[in-house]
Amino acid sequence: MRFQVPQFIEVEDKLFGPLTFKQFIYVAGGVGICVILFTLLPNFFALLISVPIVVFALALAFYKVNERPFVQVVESFFKYHLGNKLYIWKKMPTDNRQPTTDNLKTGEIRQVQVPKLSESKLKELTWSLDIKENSNPVTRDSNSLTDN
Repeated sequence: MRFQVPQFIEVEDKLFGPLTFKQFIYVAGGVGICVILFTLLPNFFALLISVPIVVFALALAFYKVNERPFVQVVESFFKYHLGNKLYIWKKMPTDNRQPTTDNLKTGEIRQVQVPKLSESKLKELTWSLDIKENSNPVTRDSNSLTDN
């Protein structure tokens, strides 16, 4: 039995003439808000307020930014500005140049400062190494058994 595989599933159906359902809702909403403004306000003020509303409604219905609908751009704008922001610090790679004769002549290579251990730090370090070695001793019996 053969089944027909649907094609062009990413294209929305045109329900209201050349408009999809979403486009019709955006345009009808913009026109409806303008009609309400013209009935409640004087014509001059209603015209000033309704022009940006009409432009926004038409942009929502028809304008695309980088092949994405304008609705998604507006949604991303609000999510970014109203949502939490997490800034992550990225460590920049260091300059690991080897000293060459040219660098030594010009003095570009900086002196590397080696930290000096005080006597107390050195004692703490040796003590910690001794403790770790004693807590995990290597048994010679297991090694001697494998040799036989």
